[in-house]
Amino acid sequence: MTATDGAKGTVLVTGGSGFLGGRAIIDLLERGYDVRTTVRSKSKAPRIEENISNEIGHPAGIEFFEADLASDDGWAEAVSGCRYVLHIASPFPPNKPKDPQELIKPAREGAVRVINAALDAGVERIVMTSSVAAIRGGENPEDRFYNEDDWTDVDAVGAYPQSKTLAEQAAWDLVDQRGERQKLATICPSAILGPVMPDDDSYSLEGIQRLLDGMPAVPEIGFSWVDVRDVSAAHIAAMEKPEAGGQRFIASGPFLWLLEVSEILREKLPELAKKAPTRKAPKFMVRIMAIFDPGARPLIADIGQRNDFDTTRAKEVLGIEARPLEETFVECAESLAARG
Repeated sequence: MTATDGAKGTVLVTGGSGFLGGRAIIDLLERGYDVRTTVRSKSKAPRIEENISNEIGHPAGIEFFEADLASDDGWAEAVSGCRYVLHIASPFPPNKPKDPQELIKPAREGAVRVINAALDAGVERIVMTSSVAAIRGGENPEDRFYNEDDWTDVDAVGAYPQSKTLAEQAAWDLVDQRGERQKLATICPSAILGPVMPDDDSYSLEGIQRLLDGMPAVPEIGFSWVDVRDVSAAHIAAMEKPEAGGQRFIASGPFLWLLEVSEILREKLPELAKKAPTRKAPKFMVRIMAIFDPGARPLIADIGQRNDFDTTRAKEVLGIEARPLEETFVECAESLAARG
């Protein structure tokens, strides 16, 4: 297959088994693109094909290629003949690794592998998923909204923000070295929620599930939230729009504390969210929880911290306007409940 075959050409989506990757595949297929994706093992392929086919209502017809961020094998074949690449795959373990390089190395080296292969294959545009974690880490003495000119200080943050920052910086360094800056765009989403498929999993989805399952009180933690469908749309717009080349884009909606999210769920879904907490937990309680629950440990540093983001560039260049968060929370909760 060549880049001119098919109505719109072929797009490679790395990380097609993930929450965002799967949504991007659905949206690309519905827009008339041919889609291929990478998996570490082709044993995953039938399940991914089944889930996406069920979502779109007909056989998806996805091409699967075996490739791993930690190895050069398979990437040249995966990108051959593609018009575009959405590099969404990145490691995100539920718990803090003992060695930060467990996250940093595959994220950074994987980005370099994918982008080098894509440039060698002559693709028109590469869109890489970064994160607001690559933007907001460090000092903000002016207490202002963060924007795309901000970069995280890797010496001031943990392994995951380091991995996202260093991977994105490596991507920009690479395209600059090769004189191909206009071929890259990066999307920096905040906490991603929205309707899920049967196997979807992510840290932010876990937060909603915990609220639904019930807890005595919720820590004073908040996030800027964004719908997975808006993040997918941002990737595709950055892929298609010539003027998006060479730019970073923040994909985010408003900031809400977890207790505010819990209140929305209780109001909109009174039966489903009847166990959702109504009280705020003091900081000392979160520290005690973290002794017994590794998932609570990364939250301690963020207690009481608020971060807001300027999304003007995504609105003006990509035409992305975040949908109402109440809709996102409700559809996320309903889909989590539906899959049991």
